[in-house]
Amino acid sequence: MTTKDAVLTSATQRAQSGALPYAGAVTPQEAFALLQQDPGVRLVDVRTKAERDWIGFPTLPASQQVAVQWNLYPESTPNPAFLEQLAQAAQKNETLLFLCRSGVRSRHAAKLATENGYLHCFDILEGFEGNKDAAGHRKTVEGWCHAGLPWTGA
Repeated sequence: MTTKDAVLTSATQRAQSGALPYAGAVTPQEAFALLQQDPGVRLVDVRTKAERDWIGFPTLPASQQVAVQWNLYPESTPNPAFLEQLAQAAQKNETLLFLCRSGVRSRHAAKLATENGYLHCFDILEGFEGNKDAAGHRKTVEGWCHAGLPWTGA
């Protein structure tokens, strides 16, 4: 098993080499290792409630995951209360792992949180479902689900 320190070192190196505007980026496997090793680490799922309801979500203790929509459904407009809801769900000194479908919204969320004083924001690379394969399907080439990590499906 990868240690917490090793994961955070790799994540920080990714941030430095990619000039990321937040603490770092972790693979789904690294995110799960952090969550298993440190009960203080929190996964922030920024997908819409509809995505979580219809597609699924990581199977984690309730104390380690929160849902704060980046966009609203069905409007697909930015959530104007994102920072307020994040403040209700997480402390600024906690280690936060941001997750979305494929790793785009989570990068934006990690950046915004960092800009607003959250100290340890990490993007989960590849997201929950990952990018589409040649046939247009997700969960087949990358992401939390493809990695075989625990999740609950709809």
